[in-house]
Amino acid sequence: MKIENPNPIQWRFSERAQQLQSSFIREILKITQQPEIISFAGGLPSPATFPVEEMKAAFDKVLSTTGKTALQYGPTDGYMPLRQWIADSLSKDGAKIVPEQVLMVSGSQQALDLLGKVLIDEGSRVLVETPSYLGALQAFSVYRPEFASVATDDDGLVPASIEPVAQGARLLYSLPNFQNPTGRTLSIARRQELVETCARLGLPLIEDDPYGALSYKGEPLPKMVAMNPDGVIYMGSFSKVLTPGIRLGYVVAPLPLVRRLELAKQAADLHTAQLTQMVVHEVIKDGFLDRHIPTIRELYGNQCQAMLDAMAEHFPAGATWTKPQGGMFIWVTLPKHINAMELLDEAIKHKVAFVPGAPFYANEPEAHTLRLSFVTVPPERIRQGIAILGQLIAARM
Repeated sequence: MKIENPNPIQWRFSERAQQLQSSFIREILKITQQPEIISFAGGLPSPATFPVEEMKAAFDKVLSTTGKTALQYGPTDGYMPLRQWIADSLSKDGAKIVPEQVLMVSGSQQALDLLGKVLIDEGSRVLVETPSYLGALQAFSVYRPEFASVATDDDGLVPASIEPVAQGARLLYSLPNFQNPTGRTLSIARRQELVETCARLGLPLIEDDPYGALSYKGEPLPKMVAMNPDGVIYMGSFSKVLTPGIRLGYVVAPLPLVRRLELAKQAADLHTAQLTQMVVHEVIKDGFLDRHIPTIRELYGNQCQAMLDAMAEHFPAGATWTKPQGGMFIWVTLPKHINAMELLDEAIKHKVAFVPGAPFYANEPEAHTLRLSFVTVPPERIRQGIAILGQLIAARM
């Protein structure tokens, strides 16, 4: 029987809930689901790279041989064989990472949330790149920090710009490899300088590395966690090298911090799904990624070059852009009088979508910037979409 309620419930949301904002990219993705849209908006890996048959075989094997374990609750810190694999993969260049430092998480976005929960109080200073990953800004914003922007240039984050804003800071968040949104890569010299600067200042450094394996040349870049395992928090993910649908990432941190993160995760979701961890370990344990990742690099490298060639042909003088050596993104800077948000409205009318750059800034957004992603669009559609976008930009010059 339905109860008549003469006094409708007045929902009283917390201050934290009232300040939550939807991801601008997620809102754009609702539009780009239309098949006629040429979308350079999403930071989605290409479905062509998903190892469907290998995942299917691994699910079958895990469920048929250890199904009762796989379908049971698991430990909060994660499946030990997978944690050992991750620790071994990071124990290079003289660094020794132990599996006890590895915490499995439900996608690296959860790692950002847990780090915010454990390290940030209201009003805490948090240092971020200019621009920075929107998902990190969104995750940290829940804890109401004071963001301080650190300068960047074509070689990535500028270490010399840290100390003037570092007083009292709780952490510095960096994305050194083929950064989202700019596609820039932190030079080797700057990695060393960045680690040394943070160590001298006693500043925890987050090294978020979802794209590091996607160098088009296949040359590994040194990881900052190997330079200072006691001061660097490393974040990794299987989303870009296997599939995002499994929602599996990991954070590697010094033991005192990883134990706090584990407690925070217990309160959030008890543990990451045991089944998917066991399946991923089954897929990768015998070197599958060494064979699989080169095919991703080749596909993304070819599509990146197709976009760069099309931009060189169709974009007018006055527009500049990055030329990434890996990853999934190109960053475009337009003359200052062109508002990328207004350009997006016009582009969508012409069936092309991208992400305006302003949401990627913690402070002082630059409205004349935008991000292009090329990995889910075939070359002929890339050329078609860039030609349209170039015409729309030229009309505003």
